[in-house]
Amino acid sequence: PKTDIVFLKVHKSASSTVMNILFRFGERHNLTFAFPQGGGFQLFYPYHFLARFVQGFSPLSPRRFNILCHHMRFLQPEVQKVVPSSAVYFSILRNPVQLMESSFVYYKGASAFSRVRSLEEFLSQPYRYYSPASGDRHYARNLMTFDFGFNPDGDVSPERVQLMLKAIEASFDFLLISEYFDESMVLLKEMLCWDLDSVVSFPLNIRDRSSKSPLPASVVEKLKAWNRLDWEIYTHFNRTFWERL
Repeated sequence: PKTDIVFLKVHKSASSTVMNILFRFGERHNLTFAFPQGGGFQLFYPYHFLARFVQGFSPLSPRRFNILCHHMRFLQPEVQKVVPSSAVYFSILRNPVQLMESSFVYYKGASAFSRVRSLEEFLSQPYRYYSPASGDRHYARNLMTFDFGFNPDGDVSPERVQLMLKAIEASFDFLLISEYFDESMVLLKEMLCWDLDSVVSFPLNIRDRSSKSPLPASVVEKLKAWNRLDWEIYTHFNRTFWERL
């Protein structure tokens, strides 16, 4: 079984459920976790990850942690300072349309969302409410792109998109898809050489179905366009996920 693991915990993508699986496995096998400095539950998010954010890390000590799985904004050179070179890197993605709808409900206090009544109102004139200079802008646009360490307001040209996808492929061994959670757990089990009991899970931090309603087709298209970088990441790795499965 693989015991050295980096899990990029992407927001609103069933990542708490995956983190719980890692906690359980690590506890059973007496593994060490890279916990946030000061006892927080995020690694100084939304700043790019730095090794010194980890409790017990010292640049003078060769100590490495087995599992890194708390919320962070990914920066691989710094991550490599706290985990063994043999570590397996993986993350989980969610359809950007559902992700944005979930973010709107969950992060209603974010500056981009606080003055609008609905997602439709926000998308009708996004730049009226959204500021690229705002410190919490990432909750309102290309949240996955941001968590992977890239600029959520970046260029969407085919060349730039390809560079981003290649960078993710170079850093991560595989990406799961939250809409296909059971299939993802089978893939996780195979990739980490774990037994089936290790990936049995129960859903955590999910919304009640009654608070969800289907979005009109016109809104879906606007969401895809507004979150174009996330959409490119999702469609690319959704395809490679099924090839691998």
